[in-house]
Amino acid sequence: MRIDVKTLPVHEIIQDIAESISASVRNGSGEITLEIPKEIGEGFIRGSSFDSGIGFIAYNCKFYEDVQICFSLNTVHPLKFIFCSEGSVGHAFQDSAKIHTIETYQNIIVSSSGYNGHVLHFKANQSTHVSSLEIIRSVFSRRPNHDFKDLDPTLTSLFRDEVAEQQFFYQGNYSIKAADLMDEVNQKNLTGFLRSIFLEGKAYEMLVIQISQYQDDEDENRLPQILRKSDIDKVDYVAKRIQGDLGSNLTVESLAKEAGTNVNKLQEGFKYVYDLTVNKYMQHIKLEAAKEMLINSEKNISEIVSAIGLNNRSYFSKIFKEKYGVNPKYFLKTRGKQE
Repeated sequence: MRIDVKTLPVHEIIQDIAESISASVRNGSGEITLEIPKEIGEGFIRGSSFDSGIGFIAYNCKFYEDVQICFSLNTVHPLKFIFCSEGSVGHAFQDSAKIHTIETYQNIIVSSSGYNGHVLHFKANQSTHVSSLEIIRSVFSRRPNHDFKDLDPTLTSLFRDEVAEQQFFYQGNYSIKAADLMDEVNQKNLTGFLRSIFLEGKAYEMLVIQISQYQDDEDENRLPQILRKSDIDKVDYVAKRIQGDLGSNLTVESLAKEAGTNVNKLQEGFKYVYDLTVNKYMQHIKLEAAKEMLINSEKNISEIVSAIGLNNRSYFSKIFKEKYGVNPKYFLKTRGKQE
């Protein structure tokens, strides 16, 4: 199925899609929502546009057949920041047969040249959640942008390219912060005025995340600093490494190197997943294991201290009491009563 979009801004885009598929729409707080007709799929397409030239579209849907949404305007197309948090979506320039697949947790930044349009490809029977920031540069460039100070030169050029002289395509990994922000946008129960300014704020926040990710990827002089899904996998690896080697005094530096990341990224990941630093997580796991041994093993305190990689019994007693409110001997007494 082909859907043609020949208008701007975002609310008119969604109206165009609605007319193409005979869908109903509702409008509230500046946010327009299209419900996918049951005979062709399920879910919704929702969006908002703002006076600053920035717009936001969320495609949260599943079509029962392959769908191509073709954006073909007799004017300059927006600069697009597109990211996928579920399923996958294809992108192609209107004059090209090459389709770039945006997988789950990936994003693209894309600009067509001249009046050349874009095509989004949705696979049949696949739940897809895709979000797109649409920047109308002729409007956006006139807001107070402070001369795009400290912005990557390539992006600066793209934002200033009001007549779309250059074609641009970038594909990167998906940011955890962007994923969380998408959840916030979809789950907040604000209405009316508050919902409107909430959405505009989130659009700018998402733009910051996507720009930061691009600059992060393009900086060859340092390791990436934005937390991605791949980084969560590394956090999981390190957590299991700690759990499986309680007797060693592993350092954060060695763990980060072993996982193929840097210390800052690993610390950020642990704060995100466990709300603990790596060392605090390690201490938590060691103390939990010590408590288990105090209750259910035959080991004495000195043996337990050695088993969890500590060499100072007094220090062990101190941090154990800070965590559990009692000293280790309390659990030894509990073990004696059970016996």
